[in-house]
Order: sequence, then structure tokens, then C-alpha cells
Amino acid sequence: MEGQTPYHVICFKWGAKYGADYVNRLYGMVARNLSTDFLLHCFTDDARGIRAEVRCHDLPDLGCEVPVNVPGMWRKAAVWRADLGGIQGVALFVDLDSVIVDDLTPFFEFGDPNDVILARNWLKPFSKLGQTTLFRFKVGSQRYLLEDFQKDPQGVAERFQFEQHYVTKSVRGGVRFWPNAWVKHYRVHCLPGYIGRYFRPAVLPKGARVIAFPGEPNPADALVGQWTNGTPVTAKTHLFNLLNPERRLHKSWRGHFCCFQKPCPFVQAHWRE
Repeated sequence: MEGQTPYHVICFKWGAKYGADYVNRLYGMVARNLSTDFLLHCFTDDARGIRAEVRCHDLPDLGCEVPVNVPGMWRKAAVWRADLGGIQGVALFVDLDSVIVDDLTPFFEFGDPNDVILARNWLKPFSKLGQTTLFRFKVGSQRYLLEDFQKDPQGVAERFQFEQHYVTKSVRGGVRFWPNAWVKHYRVHCLPGYIGRYFRPAVLPKGARVIAFPGEPNPADALVGQWTNGTPVTAKTHLFNLLNPERRLHKSWRGHFCCFQKPCPFVQAHWRE
């Protein structure tokens, strides 16, 4: 994208779910997959342990109460502030639980600099809804998204449930979507079917550049071959645990049955500093 030097990459880290190691690994992945100068900006409530190359900022003020009893990550709405860490121009937002597997340059070159570009909702591909796992925007150009949200944060959150639904439906002029191959969902596109998971690890879809990990498992789980809140076990042990309600990862047989994976080779190769 002309005039965009350095490239700006943004992440948010708050609470205890993800540690500094996630930010440090993200920096390493960005560095290996961008050949031009870049800055990784981390907006966080705890910068301890984050490598010096990352430009850390305080979490931007949301300017209102964070909605409660709704599923979306509404804290992310602060990214639409007019002033965001002094960043000028276009920025690429990447969720911390993402694994970058190929060149990021096309994400900065695709479309118009004024576009808001998201991944398409993987679970509802015909819904015309987007995912904010990885999206590009021009900082400050959609400040109305935050301003409108601030007028009735709880009401907006209850209406849309997920902040990405709010963004998709509220960007003036509409959003654009990345080419389908570029951003893929780990569970949906990488893991084999339930039976296949006992014999084969997850694989990279052709043309993928970033793998997203919504919900569970996360990259740390895929790295060692465990499910969230579980421990690495053999396929045989996992099947035997199905018969013991106290050892199941989910209450239902089906829920436990699907929660198995072998260590993922591409996560081992790419998710590192």
C-alpha cells in the first residue's frame, strides 16, 4: 500500500487469558512474514514480559461501561477511537490467538486504504457477517462506530451480541472481506473429522496465510496436542475417558468425543518467537 511505511500491526491484551508470550510470538511471526519495516503495537493493561521491539500502549479508553452478560469482546470497540496510540493511516488488527503461516503483505495491499476489511464468518458463510479476528482499517476514519456505541453500550451489545456483528452491520458504505483462502478457522478448516483426529494431526489449508483459533482450543493447546483445560493423552486414553463422566472434557459423549487432537506440526513450525 503506497505511503504506508512502516506497516502498523495492532493487538489488544487484557486480563489473564493470554500472557506476554502470546505477544512475543506474534511479533516473531509478523517479523518473519513482512519484508518491509513494521511496528507491532500492543494495547495492554500489563506490559510485563513483552519484548522490547513491541511498542506497548495503555489500553485505550472505551469511554463507557463495558457491557455485561453478552458474549462479544466489546472491549475491542475502543480500537475505533479517533486517536489510537498516535498511529496514522492504515493498521492491521490481529487477535493474539492467531497463527501467521505466510506473507502478510497482501493484507496491506488488498482493496482501498479507506476500506474496512474483515474475514468472512466461517460458521455462517452466507450470512454476510464478518470476523474481527484479523481486520484492516484506517485509524480514526470510523470513529462514529465508537461514538454510536458509547450512546447505549448495553443496548448495542444486546442487539448485536458480538462486536464483530456490530462492525459488519454498522460501517458506513459496508465492509469488504478478505479472499476466502487467506484466513481460516482452526477447528473448521484444519482439524480432521472426529474419527480422523485420532489418526492425523491438523493440516494447513491451501492458500492460508493466517489461522484463527476462536473459542477452544488455542495455539498453546494445538502445540502439544491437548484440548482446553485438558492434558495431552493418547487416543486410546481419550476414548477410555469417554466412559468416565469425571474424566470427560464435556458432559456429553459427543462433546468429549470431538475434543481430541494430535500435536499440530504447523503450529510447532510457525507459532514461535
